[in-house]
Amino acid sequence: MRVTLIHNPGAGKQEYDAKALRKLLRRAGHKPRYQSSKEKGWDRVLGKRADLVVVAGGDGTVASVARRMVGRGIPVAVLPMGTANNIARSLGLLKKSFEELVEGWRDARRVPLDVGIVCGPWGERYFIEGVGAGLFAGLLVNSEKDKGKKERENKTKGPARVVDGALRRLKEAAESAEPVEIGARLDGVDISGSYLLFEAVNLPYIGPNLYIAPDNRAGDGQLEVVLVPEAQRGRLVKYLEHWHENRERLSLLPSRRGKHLQIEWTGFALHIDDKLRPKRKPEPEDVAGLVDVRVDGAAVEFLGAR
Repeated sequence: MRVTLIHNPGAGKQEYDAKALRKLLRRAGHKPRYQSSKEKGWDRVLGKRADLVVVAGGDGTVASVARRMVGRGIPVAVLPMGTANNIARSLGLLKKSFEELVEGWRDARRVPLDVGIVCGPWGERYFIEGVGAGLFAGLLVNSEKDKGKKERENKTKGPARVVDGALRRLKEAAESAEPVEIGARLDGVDISGSYLLFEAVNLPYIGPNLYIAPDNRAGDGQLEVVLVPEAQRGRLVKYLEHWHENRERLSLLPSRRGKHLQIEWTGFALHIDDKLRPKRKPEPEDVAGLVDVRVDGAAVEFLGAR
């Protein structure tokens, strides 16, 4: 197959460098066209002819590619090299070696993964993992402030330790965080309230492997909106404290399912996948207004595990 290979050389797991990745694909009979995601204008290569687009990187790189592949009709395969690997985990890819994944592409099952759309004062954007406010958005705000320090620390740690550290910081924040007042409607039903965690998620996992939407399935055309009020603080803290023991059993947080979410955004920290709104030094008209979140048929085909 003609393969376009998008590689993030700065991703957490670097057992394979650019040369080794190309060799791996050629050995399986593919014709790879290599592109580093760190280069300016990297996405132009996605316009060239290919039978398959392969992403070797973490969730950020996979999502960046997926957002650009909507409507193109070319499947995407993932070689998970990131820290959390939520997308690959949701597709059942983490239990196989890269060699097994590559060998399985020719007859792999194709999984349509919904791509959500969020519209706000800043414009329109696709998302893969989710949109939310409260605890996780707060973690991203703090990570942005200490971005340089965190990047230096992460280079000396393995992905598991990075995830563990992020969940530990979330637990500490959950013990004392102030709830966020949010006005919202889901499929026309008022779900407004004061929430420690408010997440409209498209995958079972989000952020640092937070397994908060067990009913989500790839391509099911639904968002799961997880709503954790003050009364559920203890349950949330317990999950974040004991996630490594049995996160699937402990993940039962209050949630609702739907296709169309509207948020009355008053300028509180809001994340769209790993991007934050408002941006630093935003224009006044970009810090408040209606945020419209929906799943309406946009999808990208991924190669799942056999």
